[in-house]
Amino acid sequence: MDAVINRSEQIDARGIRLLQDVFHNRSFALYTKLGFTARTTAAVMQGPPIANDIGDRSVRPATMDDLGVCGALCELTHGHDRNGELRDAIESGGASVVEETSGIAGYTTGIGLVGHAVVRSNEDLKALIAAAPEFTGPGFLLPTGNAELLNWCMGEGLRVEKMMTIMTSGFYQNPTTPYLLSVLY
Repeated sequence: MDAVINRSEQIDARGIRLLQDVFHNRSFALYTKLGFTARTTAAVMQGPPIANDIGDRSVRPATMDDLGVCGALCELTHGHDRNGELRDAIESGGASVVEETSGIAGYTTGIGLVGHAVVRSNEDLKALIAAAPEFTGPGFLLPTGNAELLNWCMGEGLRVEKMMTIMTSGFYQNPTTPYLLSVLY
């Protein structure tokens, strides 16, 4: 971890974010001693695809033309864009956007451990989750502070596989809209 912190300083990164398994007390203590702050917990959610329509929203594959709107939404939510990851997901066919009557309301790079999502409302995030053909890997990372969405997921038959702590060092903006985490970036 010292090497990661040193590398972050060398490249003048604004901050470091990590996900720590809740059950592992020793790693939590280590990261805290190294200056990381626990921000919230996330549940790794897994289960059968939901495949329900959510209101007046539609989900479609993202295109490069969507990059600007999606990047701006991520900037608003997290204080930075994730256009590199989004571009890669668009090129590989894994990114989706959710639209409502006013236009794009959010996006995902995939509903799974290596995908993230940023949306304007819980209804937008429900639409992206419901449209996913599967939840890749062990599942997707849902911040547990979003009780409405957590309860909706469990009501749709999803289960909590494990809990993780989101920890940061340096820059961190408390997210302003609903989101899903990723272990990438």
